[in-house]
Amino acid sequence: MVTIREVARQAKVSVGTVSNVLAGSASVRLELRRRVEEVIRELDYHPNQIARSLKTRQTRTLGMVISDITNPFYPQIVRGAEDAAMLHGYLLFILNTDENAERERRALSLLRAQRVDGLLLTVAPGLKDMTHVTQFRDSGLRIVCIDRSVPGIDLDLVSADNVHGARMCTQHLLSRGHRRIGFLGGSPGVRTAQQRLEGYEQTLRNAGVPVDPKLVRHGDFRLESGYRLSKQMLLEADPPTALFASNAMMGFGALKAIQELGLRCPEDVALAAFDEVPFGDVIQPRLTVVAQPAYEMGRAGTELLIARLEGREKSPVPVHLTLTPELLVRQSTAIRLS
Repeated sequence: MVTIREVARQAKVSVGTVSNVLAGSASVRLELRRRVEEVIRELDYHPNQIARSLKTRQTRTLGMVISDITNPFYPQIVRGAEDAAMLHGYLLFILNTDENAERERRALSLLRAQRVDGLLLTVAPGLKDMTHVTQFRDSGLRIVCIDRSVPGIDLDLVSADNVHGARMCTQHLLSRGHRRIGFLGGSPGVRTAQQRLEGYEQTLRNAGVPVDPKLVRHGDFRLESGYRLSKQMLLEADPPTALFASNAMMGFGALKAIQELGLRCPEDVALAAFDEVPFGDVIQPRLTVVAQPAYEMGRAGTELLIARLEGREKSPVPVHLTLTPELLVRQSTAIRLS
């Protein structure tokens, strides 16, 4: 195995210079840096990360805990986070909680044991005891929340403007002539679900349309709940003429219910959903969606976390980055009611 001394000897520099090059220090002259980097490539040298972590007290690893890997929204976030981490020389460990509180507690405990430098967190819904999060933070480790804030704890956060996105979508359905718009809500304890409901209700009230409690149903951001809730509403005596799902998975469930009941979309029931997914414009009819910048959320969250770790972000208060979603109008809302 090639050692750092062999690299230094062949590059005709000191071991300290090689070490500074590996650390990215700006104190090394460009000429020397290029010479050392060329020798590193020639010898295929890889530094001992375990030994380096003992010396620097950093492992150059990040943890990422997401709530549901089966939801196509999250792999896009992961991709953005992974690209940013690799760009800065960090390795990303990804754990899935399946929206389960106990799995989330175990995941944070495991990542602390692995001595990650920081954490990207999408918190599971319904948690009342956040001790595991405060313990992680109080141990000196940085946390950046992605998509969802942690109830009762103000942490760095990167999210989309959920209220604005819901307003855009509801206004679009109103512009198509719909007045009975069913809302398929996500997990009630999750702030993003609350914000999307808030945007929906605000827009109806501003348009002079009463909010009908019978048209608001709460699920859990999963396909099965979207299917079940949509079917219930569409079988009522006075069903909605349009449905707005809080995420794409619930939207797919709604589309399944529409088709199973022998209804046409958008002729009988219009459908729109929060979240763009890779295959959302392939299924028929092509879905109108509020597209969150998922990749950018993952990338920006990781950049913020690394900036905290490396001392480039010094804000004494938590940083909240809010990204703007985009309404993509497609076939599922194409028909205008007379």
